[in-house]
Amino acid sequence: MGSPDFAVPALRALAGAGHDVAAVYCQPPRPAHRGHALTRCAVHQAADALGLPVRTPARLKREPAEHAAFAGLRLDAAVVAAYGLILPAAMLDAPRIGCLNIHASLLPRWRGAAPIHAAVLAGDEATGITVMQMDQGLDTGAMLLREAIPIGPRDTTPALHDRLAELGARLVLRALDERPPPVPQPAAGITYAAKLSREDARLDFCAGDAATLDRQVRALTPWPGTTAAFAGETLKVLAAEPVQASGPPGRVLDPAFTVACRRGALRLLRVQRPGRPAVAGDAFLRGVPGWQDLAVA
Repeated sequence: MGSPDFAVPALRALAGAGHDVAAVYCQPPRPAHRGHALTRCAVHQAADALGLPVRTPARLKREPAEHAAFAGLRLDAAVVAAYGLILPAAMLDAPRIGCLNIHASLLPRWRGAAPIHAAVLAGDEATGITVMQMDQGLDTGAMLLREAIPIGPRDTTPALHDRLAELGARLVLRALDERPPPVPQPAAGITYAAKLSREDARLDFCAGDAATLDRQVRALTPWPGTTAAFAGETLKVLAAEPVQASGPPGRVLDPAFTVACRRGALRLLRVQRPGRPAVAGDAFLRGVPGWQDLAVA
C-alpha cells in the first residue's frame, strides 16, 4: 500500500524476495502534465511492470465494501509506505500480523506528513527509517525496526528521500523475516512534521540567517520550492549556499549573486524566472542592469 516514488523500492523488494503480493493498493490515476491526461502514480506503474493486481479506491473510511474486499485477501501482513489514505480499524486489524508502516524518520521525532523535509529544515544531524506496527494514531504505533543515516551539510530532501526509500525496503524485508518484538515509542522527544504548502516557499532575507535559509532551499526542493522577489519578478531559487559576508539584509553584495541576510549571506547558485529555463545565479545577474542598487525581498 503506497503511491509515490518513495514506496517503489519496497514493492520491488517484496516481489523480488519471493513474497506473494496479493494486491497493490495505491492512489487512483489523476490528471497530470500539460494535457491533464490521467496518469498512474509511481507505485501503480511499478506494479503493472511486475504484473501485480492493482486496486485504487478513492476512499476507505466508511466504505464497508472496501473493508470486506481487503479482508477477503486473507493477508499475513500489509506493508504501507506513503499510501495517502488513512486505514480504518477494520483494515488495520484484517492482516494476520497487522499492517507495517515504513516511516521516514526516527520516531517519535517527526511524526506526520513531511518528515524528510522537517529533518533538513531543523538542521538534524541524522534521520532514518522506522518500521512500525500501525495503530489508529498518527504514527504512534510500536516500533519493530529502526535505523539511522547521517544528514550531510549539503544534503537535500531528494537525496535523502532516495537513500531512505532503499533503506526502508531493506528494513521491511527484515521485519517480515525476523518478526522482531514491538517496542512502544518513548513518550519524550515527540515532534510533528506538518504538511507543506506554497506559503512555506518564500525566503525572508530580513528575518532569516543564512544557515536557516540554506536549509530551507535544500529542504523544500523540488516542492514547494523556494522563491524570492527581485527586479520585479518572483524567482525560484533552486540551489544556494551560505557564505561569509555581510551587509544590509536583502542587498545584493557581488556579481556572484550573494544576498545579505539578517546574519551572514546566501549565494544564489541557480535560479529560474517565470516561464524561463533555470540558469546559474551569476549568469542571471549579468542580465539585470543596475543590480548593485537592488534588493531581494
